[in-house]
Amino acid sequence: MTDKNRELLERLWPMDGQLALSAEAEHELRAEDYVLEMPQSGERIVGRDKMRAMQQEYPAPPSIEVQRITGAGDHFVLLGRSDYGGDVYHVANVVEFANGRIARETRIYGSPFEPPEWRAKYAE
Repeated sequence: MTDKNRELLERLWPMDGQLALSAEAEHELRAEDYVLEMPQSGERIVGRDKMRAMQQEYPAPPSIEVQRITGAGDHFVLLGRSDYGGDVYHVANVVEFANGRIARETRIYGSPFEPPEWRAKYAE
């Protein structure tokens, strides 16, 4: 199942930054009892039908630059950068599979910031 799960993620979030599938196509890849959690906003969307409805109503989806997908089996982490029309967020998306479908996602968003000067000597 590992290769198929990774392939599914790479279809959803290709490295070229363009979301590959429609809300309807993504709907088919999610488990019936799918859960999306976004800790920063406190949102929890339960059910693939609600997720599809939210996606269909989304006014201006961001561009997504995938930087890395790591994981194996039913557990993966996708790291990327999302641009919401000038507002940039770094994203860590923890993805869990069940029976070949996406069962749960936890999306964590962080805004870029300037590092403190004292750390400059440690960074490349």
